[in-house]
Formats: sequence, structure tokens, C-alpha cells
Amino acid sequence: MTPMTDEVPPVVVAEGSPLRMITLNRPEHRNALNAELHTALVTAFRAAAAEPEVRAIVLTGAGSAFSAGGDFGLIHRMQDDPETRRSTFETSRALFRAVVDLDIPIVAAVNGPAVGAGCSFALMADVVFMADSTYLSDPRVAIGLVSGDGGAVLLPLLAGLPAARAYLLTGDRIPADEAHRLGLVHKVVPTEQVFDEALAFAQRLVALPPLAVRATKRALNLHVSLAASAVFEYSLAAEEQS
Repeated sequence: MTPMTDEVPPVVVAEGSPLRMITLNRPEHRNALNAELHTALVTAFRAAAAEPEVRAIVLTGAGSAFSAGGDFGLIHRMQDDPETRRSTFETSRALFRAVVDLDIPIVAAVNGPAVGAGCSFALMADVVFMADSTYLSDPRVAIGLVSGDGGAVLLPLLAGLPAARAYLLTGDRIPADEAHRLGLVHKVVPTEQVFDEALAFAQRLVALPPLAVRATKRALNLHVSLAASAVFEYSLAAEEQS
């Protein structure tokens, strides 16, 4: 089974209860996060949160990338238009909270490169399956930006401070095997199997007692929320000013 690749909506949501599939759907732009994609993702996660029958979510990218990060057109508009800049960071905040506060487990199939904001977004998932041919990277420091949308929260929490310092400061690529060794992803699999492996794992979660799954997910994400309470607003503000 492969993810949907309709090129019209920025996000494709397959609403087969109790399993929901959310696909970043700008393959011609390597699923770069523009304003429409940001907003559509917030809407998709909030909609899932409002539906008690949804028990698990599979998240992936259409085409050859998971997400190439921030859309360059949007970045240029943010530099020239303070209102675009303000609204973009408000949406980034809303997306982070929509995912971190969600009590439905998210299984990510990282089918291709996850870069910058795309890397942060992938690491927000609860369980990450990663294609063996791809990599994670957050190169924003090199272009004068801060990883403000969750990277400075998640990388230290998942991989530890030494690795987070090295990779966030340099922007070096993290190959799949290294991402697994650092604890950033659950499992590395052949590229052609990554979506099916994530789907199978999500189906296992669907079969478990739903109240216990949701309560456990909430308890585990308290670690992220506690880290975010100290780091997220500072790093997002720093990115907004950079």
C-alpha cells in the first residue's frame, strides 16, 4: 500500500476510521511547508483530536521527500512582510501544540529527506519509521535562522544534548542508521517498505484498548510539554527575530 499523491490539496487526509492517514502533498516542492500546508496540517490534527473513533494516525510525505522544510517563497515573503512573518510563527506554534497535545498516537513514515522544519515535524511523531536511503537535517543556523519550531526541544530530548548541539549548530545530515543509533527513530527499513511498516505498526495500536493508549500517550508527551515549557517559546521568538 502506498500513500495518496493527489497534487491539488496541500494535505491529503484519508478518513478510514479508526485509522487516519495524513499525507503532506506538495511533491513538486518536496513537501516544503508553505502557509497553506501549515494551516492544513493544523486543521487535520485538530479534526482528528475531535473524533473519538480515531485511534492512530499515519503521517508521511507524497513523492520522494518527507518535507524539505520551509518553503523559500514563504521565507522571502516573511523577510519583506511583518504580518506574514507574524502569522507564520503563530501557525508554527499552533501546529506544535496541535501535535504535542494530541492524545492519539502518530506513526511517521519518513520516506525521504526531512529537513529544517520538516525534521522538527517528523520528530514530533510518537513512533518514526525511516527509509534507509534518507536523512534528517536542520541546517537553519547556516542560513542565519534558529530551529524555533520544535527542533531545539526535540533533538536534546530524544538524542541528548551533545548530539543535539553538534547537529543543530552545524546542520550536518543525520543518516538513517545514525538517527536510529541516537534514538531519533524507532526503526530503519528499506525505502519501499517504510510506509507499509508504519501502517502495520499503527494497525497494532488500533487493536489495543483505546483509553489505555490515549492515557499512555498523554503521559509520555508530558515529557515533551515540560521541555517545551522551558525552551519552545524562547526558540520560536529567537527564530522570529533572526
